[in-house]
Amino acid sequence: MSKKRVSYWRQKSCRKAAATLNRAHSNTLAEEGSKCTMQAWADRKAPELFSGCIPSGQGNIHHTCGIYYIILMCQMMSALALCGVGAEKILANELKKLGLPVLGAVFGKVRFKADLRGLYRALMSLRTADRVLLEAGSFSALDFDALFEGVRAVPWEDLIPQGMGVRVAKVRVNRSQLHAVASVQGIVHKAAADRLCQHRGLNRLPEQGKQGELRVYIEKDQVALLLDLSGEPLFKRGYRTEGGIAPLRETTAAAILLLASWRRKFPLYDPFCGSGTIAIEAALYAWDMAPGLGRDFALSDLALGNRELEQTVRAELLGQVDFSRIIRIYGSDEDPRAVSLAQSNEVRAYELAQGKGAAGRGIRPKLPLPWLPDFRVCPLQQLKAHYPVQDGFIITNPPYGKRLGDRESAETTYQHMDILSRKFPGWKLGVITNHPGFESFFGKKADACKALTHGAVPSYFFLFTV
Repeated sequence: MSKKRVSYWRQKSCRKAAATLNRAHSNTLAEEGSKCTMQAWADRKAPELFSGCIPSGQGNIHHTCGIYYIILMCQMMSALALCGVGAEKILANELKKLGLPVLGAVFGKVRFKADLRGLYRALMSLRTADRVLLEAGSFSALDFDALFEGVRAVPWEDLIPQGMGVRVAKVRVNRSQLHAVASVQGIVHKAAADRLCQHRGLNRLPEQGKQGELRVYIEKDQVALLLDLSGEPLFKRGYRTEGGIAPLRETTAAAILLLASWRRKFPLYDPFCGSGTIAIEAALYAWDMAPGLGRDFALSDLALGNRELEQTVRAELLGQVDFSRIIRIYGSDEDPRAVSLAQSNEVRAYELAQGKGAAGRGIRPKLPLPWLPDFRVCPLQQLKAHYPVQDGFIITNPPYGKRLGDRESAETTYQHMDILSRKFPGWKLGVITNHPGFESFFGKKADACKALTHGAVPSYFFLFTV
């Protein structure tokens, strides 16, 4: 076989063959309750699975089967990490620290390359990403026929396993010939389902149970088909089973901590802690805990996923958690129920950091451990610095909107926040709010202001030196 033909065959076939191997191994584990390793299982099953798809001259079938699996593990795939608009640079830096090449960033999206291990590391380790999506295909489409054929050309059978259907979760269209969102959604689903049904001899795909979730972005007639790898949004870490009123997203809390350049050597205080999200996210950072350690991901349910690899990556990241560092993280709120929720959430986060699995609901007793944040009931007017230092950080999300009920109450609270300048001289103050006029009520001009989206809510992150 010529070198050109071998290269073509590897590009077109190795992913499909390895995906077949991975699916069959997973089915064996489910049916037999076996704990055999992939290598041992491949020695037994490879001839049955691959006797008809290994080209002549490629050597021993067991060896080739193993090579395929290694290729799948190491194959670099294009992926997209979603975040709040304004946090793209922070997210890109996170990806670079994980050793994952960043391809570019636009509004709320960062493209990167990763192999399968890298995808699992991204899902577990990224603090500011809301979702991670696999780029399943891209093409130009000026009409619905081109859209149908383009979607149908994607090898969905290599991505969606047997017994799973597909669902088009979201469609976004901008400056394109195709602009009817509902029609685009229907065509994409029909084309993907048509290919899967043809390959599997089905009349229709399962509509119950787990579904592969697709997202479709059409920009200037260029279609991007994205397969969700996250499942639940990544801001659902697992420790906050109950939030306060209008709670801050965990990913947004992590983003403002990084935007403020807070580091674990500095004291941190949140005077409006609510359910404790900012302080707990700071603690996860201080412990070197990957925020997704305690949750599952849709990637492992897909044909290219691998639960053995997932558990290996999880164990590696769990081994990096360090509770030996001294941290000075505090939170307070005038609402005793909010403080109780914060204390319970930090206990759940600590349990996840120890590898204890999914945390349960309910109020937990406070643990007097030096590496946990300290939450207390304290009205704004009674605040005081816990450490007489000149380089601490106050990072907070003061009540507004739903948390106070009206704009005037929020503005009165902003005026009362001038006490922070007297009680914490020399500290850095970071405030996230949806009120663009916060500076005028606080009485001081910010050193910097960053526009962020918190979910669908436009917000502003103000940085002061008080």
